[in-house]
Amino acid sequence: MFREATTPSPTIYRHDYQAPAFWIDTVDLTFDLDPAKTRVLNKMTLRRNPDVPAQPLRLDGEELNLARVLVNGQGTSFKLEGDQLVLENLPEGADPIALEIFTTCNPSKNTELMGLYTSEGGFFTQCEAQGFRRITYFLDRPDVMATYKVTLRAEKKAYPVLLSNGNLLEQGDLEDGRHFAVWHDPFRKPSYLFALVAAPLVAREQRIVSRGGKEHLLQVFVRPGDLDKTEHAMQALLQSIAWDEARFGLALDLERFMIVATSDFNAGAMENKGLNIFNTKYVLAKPSTATDDDYDGITSVIGHEYFHNWTGNRITCRDWFQLSLKEGLTVFRDQEFSEDLAGSPSARAVCRIGNVRGLRAVQFSEDSGPMAHPVRPDQYQEIANFYTATVYEKGAEVVRMYQTLVGRDGFRKGMDLYFQRHDGQAVTCDDFAQAMADANPDSALAAQLEVFKRWYSQAGTPVLHASGSYDAAAQTYTLTLRQSCPATPGQPAKQPFLIPVRMGLIGRDGQALPLQLQGDTGTPLLERVLVLHDTEASFTFADIPEAPVPSLLRQFSAPVWLELQGEDEAAQLHRLAHDSDAFNRWEAAQRLMMAQAVSAVQASEMPAQVLNASTLDALRAVLRNPALDAAFKQLVLTLPDELEIAEELDSVDPQRIKMVSEALCQQVAHALAEDWLSLYEAHENTGAYVPEPVSAGRRALANLALENLCRIARDSGDVVWPGKAYQRFKDASNMTDRMGALRALLEGQSVLAQPALERFHALFQDEALVLDKWFRLQATRNDLDGKVLGQVRALLQHKDFHLSNPNRVRSLITAFCHANPGAFHRADAAGYVFWADQVLALDGINAQIAARLARAMDHWKRLAEPYRSAAGEAIRRVAAKPDLSADVREVVSRALQDA
Repeated sequence: MFREATTPSPTIYRHDYQAPAFWIDTVDLTFDLDPAKTRVLNKMTLRRNPDVPAQPLRLDGEELNLARVLVNGQGTSFKLEGDQLVLENLPEGADPIALEIFTTCNPSKNTELMGLYTSEGGFFTQCEAQGFRRITYFLDRPDVMATYKVTLRAEKKAYPVLLSNGNLLEQGDLEDGRHFAVWHDPFRKPSYLFALVAAPLVAREQRIVSRGGKEHLLQVFVRPGDLDKTEHAMQALLQSIAWDEARFGLALDLERFMIVATSDFNAGAMENKGLNIFNTKYVLAKPSTATDDDYDGITSVIGHEYFHNWTGNRITCRDWFQLSLKEGLTVFRDQEFSEDLAGSPSARAVCRIGNVRGLRAVQFSEDSGPMAHPVRPDQYQEIANFYTATVYEKGAEVVRMYQTLVGRDGFRKGMDLYFQRHDGQAVTCDDFAQAMADANPDSALAAQLEVFKRWYSQAGTPVLHASGSYDAAAQTYTLTLRQSCPATPGQPAKQPFLIPVRMGLIGRDGQALPLQLQGDTGTPLLERVLVLHDTEASFTFADIPEAPVPSLLRQFSAPVWLELQGEDEAAQLHRLAHDSDAFNRWEAAQRLMMAQAVSAVQASEMPAQVLNASTLDALRAVLRNPALDAAFKQLVLTLPDELEIAEELDSVDPQRIKMVSEALCQQVAHALAEDWLSLYEAHENTGAYVPEPVSAGRRALANLALENLCRIARDSGDVVWPGKAYQRFKDASNMTDRMGALRALLEGQSVLAQPALERFHALFQDEALVLDKWFRLQATRNDLDGKVLGQVRALLQHKDFHLSNPNRVRSLITAFCHANPGAFHRADAAGYVFWADQVLALDGINAQIAARLARAMDHWKRLAEPYRSAAGEAIRRVAAKPDLSADVREVVSRALQDA
């Protein structure tokens, strides 16, 4: 796709927001679908916004061919200014204006996958954030909400299924082998929630009756041949509908709810009103092709998109700066949904730990890089670059803090008030905060609302410094909390955040100590939430009979770094052994291992051992503890990876980190060899496959044990365990165990790894999502031999690799550059040359995917030499491309800023 030389996009500022000069009340769209020339007739009724001074109507459009413009049925003058259609002579007054626009577009050439595009013989749309302007001229902004009627016409044999938002009014046959369908969405929505699908699809269907007695049709549409992989998706949808009614009183509001799966999609899924379009990755699953993680992902994402029906669709964003209003809230809701489904406290803790690991790996890293921004950004150049972990995952943590501060019941009251006030409106993060505070007037949130809202306006990850002192004579324990926050781009200084700290105290015998703040006459508690809203505060607990070990930030009650000043290793070991909070127990193990790994990286010479004997004994005790679930044991024994270690360092030597990481893995494998053997034998057979927490945990622990046994075999020359792993790979009845065995062969550097990879491809060459796993395994495997980059380059030429498919790009190129630092950051700079080549190649196909790949270099300035200079040269090479997309230009420009 040719693109002219570009200049940086203008910066858009939140404080410049102005309401639209016109409102659009109704939209009547007629599509004559053709891959090369789709005709779109757009009939709108508009009215002037009386609160805005009179001005011309400016409609957004992109890559459209304009054929006709009529106002109230008559021809009218207009002009095109850049990508905008400008109408200067519209009738004055308050009467509605009938505007008709006829355009054509070419979906077959739309490789950006934004707007209307073709994929595998069908038509699909993606309109968030600004894709609708590629379909027709429109006020393409989220605060313009209208009702839509849509007529679709297409060749019946090629496109037997015709779908759009809302309820089906009419369908039938036309002349010349064509047919039509008419859809009406009775709920006002912004243009980004519009969707259509026309494709050869089949559906799994189920009818349900809601609590209110209304009947609804649920449909999951997929390609023929994939219907046997939709049962879990339908069950997840049923669970989502039931959960939202039970937890928040929110019911399905349309006659039907549709999910459509497509393999060409930039994101995971999209919540278009009543017609959710999904990446196949988050719909298709059966035991032979999907792992436990895949099943969990499908449940979470289907829940997320369904929950958007109310938190995003019924109430939407006033402007794109408010994106976390819907995304942070809905991520929180899907996390709560997954935890509630998990059931047991242990399974809930595993869910929470998984969410925090993801937050720290991606969002904390984002906070410390050139793309750092607040949960509610104050400015952007390309909105697509702000669909980030900060907006989503950190935004979810902000919502979680509301619930921590006001309680589960108080949070429900806040949600009820939010919907009562704003249903059908486009609103702001401030509106949500005010509803929460007003519904809980006696809470710490209401008392410190303006302080709390700094989470929306300030970037960066705060650091919570904690220190404690025990007065044996007075039997008091004083906990002092202090906060700070590093500078971020455009924000050198920060005001204090409001930080809820869920905490407890642990006695010498491992039991929880009763907590009563000095001067408090209430009943002592075993756990409480402290609220820090100043730079520093102290809290003194009375009647503490012995020096305790503090357990702070339980359940990760705030998205901060915690520094426990003056704490020794013994306290961390005590928490690991006794803390009643599963998150902090896991956290203690991670802190112990991370501290020793960082020391090894920083040592002048490579130490003989990374972990000390006390830590190994503690890890062994976890594995041997019969009271702990297998899933929790697997999480505790998941070692800090190279990316996590790098986050702890100011100067990053990737090859040194790779050496330490490998030494750490080998040490744990050998030191706990006896336990790995017994655990594998105890958990290798979980019976018939069921994707539920207990058996999934057992599979995870068995696969971790097998990986460690193959690592031991690599050093000893033993062929027994690689042989067992290969046999398990061949005999596996489910994809989780097959992948676990294949990963064990790769990590153990077994000669059987290559024949296993070949066999895997032969078995699944017709399963696109499984091939994505095959590509990713090879892109992310341990690079001890320095050959991974060469293999990745070779895989670019593989017959099953397609640069135009986002899933395939993510599984190979993005996985290598983002998730395999030891292979990517090479001393010869070949990894950086590869990165630049691929960013430039992708930029001409799909700028959004190219921009996400570009962010692999966000932290290049922290690299040690020679990596730093070579990385900078590669970034400057990308930045020098004259016709670089605005998406990629913003990323690389910010990376180079002040370099």
